[in-house]
Amino acid sequence: MSNSSTNDAGSSKLPEADDKEDGISNDVTNQDGGASGGAGAITEESARDRLFEYFKTLGISTNQTEEKHEKVISSLTIEGIAEHIRELRCKNIIVMTGAGISTSAGIPDFRSPGTGLYSKLEKYNLPYPQAIFELDYFKENPDPFFLLAKELYPGNFQPTPSHRFIKLLHENGLLLRNYTQNIDGLEVVAGVPQDKIVAAHGTFMTSHCIGCEKEYSESWMKEKIFASELPICESCGGTVKPDIVFFGENLPLRFFTCMGQDFRKADLLIVMGTSLTVQPFASLINRVGDHVPRLLINKEKCGQSFFSGGFDFDGPNSYRDVALLGDCDEGCSKLSELLGWKDDLERLMEGLEIEKSQESCSEDSHPDPPEIVVNETDSS
Repeated sequence: MSNSSTNDAGSSKLPEADDKEDGISNDVTNQDGGASGGAGAITEESARDRLFEYFKTLGISTNQTEEKHEKVISSLTIEGIAEHIRELRCKNIIVMTGAGISTSAGIPDFRSPGTGLYSKLEKYNLPYPQAIFELDYFKENPDPFFLLAKELYPGNFQPTPSHRFIKLLHENGLLLRNYTQNIDGLEVVAGVPQDKIVAAHGTFMTSHCIGCEKEYSESWMKEKIFASELPICESCGGTVKPDIVFFGENLPLRFFTCMGQDFRKADLLIVMGTSLTVQPFASLINRVGDHVPRLLINKEKCGQSFFSGGFDFDGPNSYRDVALLGDCDEGCSKLSELLGWKDDLERLMEGLEIEKSQESCSEDSHPDPPEIVVNETDSS
């Protein structure tokens, strides 16, 4: 089911209706191309207003039909969000992240033209790009997935400033949970405790046979992939798959367990680096309370829904949603500066450079097998 499209003013373009009983008819266009209104002719705006009124009679709310709320932050800007945090009005922040926070680490997102993962899959002769992450296709032909998993390792990936910002939220006692669509594990590398992370789309840390469900370790799977061997179950002979979520598979139980508890507690929602197109992850933004401010840090606006619950950045009733458009790392740096955390973020990034230098020296003497990272989501 697709959402109705919305423009920057928060209004939705609806098809014109033809309903004789209600006195509604399509606009009549004269020979000169202009619209001439007869007795029953209405404008698109009035048709939309009537539709909203009809929704009210059915008890269905939309972003446009909701009653006005008082703004929950001083201004619908990044400065307003920073003030909200500085004044200790929130202590249970949920962060939702997608592939956009990892692209600066060298990990491709899925849909960016020319650089996204889906644009690089032609050589695998797939029926369509998404097939490489579909369970039914994997069962028939697992080779493309394992070839891709091996190829996507270009070097040692390190956390970005966006990951480090999440770490800062935790250090300051403000992070309730980080819900991530990514499977690169960079949140853990950045120092975010695993109990603070919900990996909505799974992980490479464990693997299971798709036949008998026997579990295998990360080291076992890594050895098979980089030896170009198809991982075969030692018990039943079935194919062993990393525990990342493919299309056609259920999300981890932890996702639903934490979701039911966390979002009712949240007092600020930050969404970064995702186009919010993959369900059920995308619908999480609707689960925070009506009084909870929501910040989007992304290349473009997304998550704007015709019906109630979606972001409303520019509508007449906008009262809590803020969009900071641009690069995620730059957005996190900006927010860190406004919070007085600039030096702390630089400290974490400088520590990262030292770690990278030490790892480089260690690898020269004792090279380790490479890590496998593929982000199982999209980015805007």
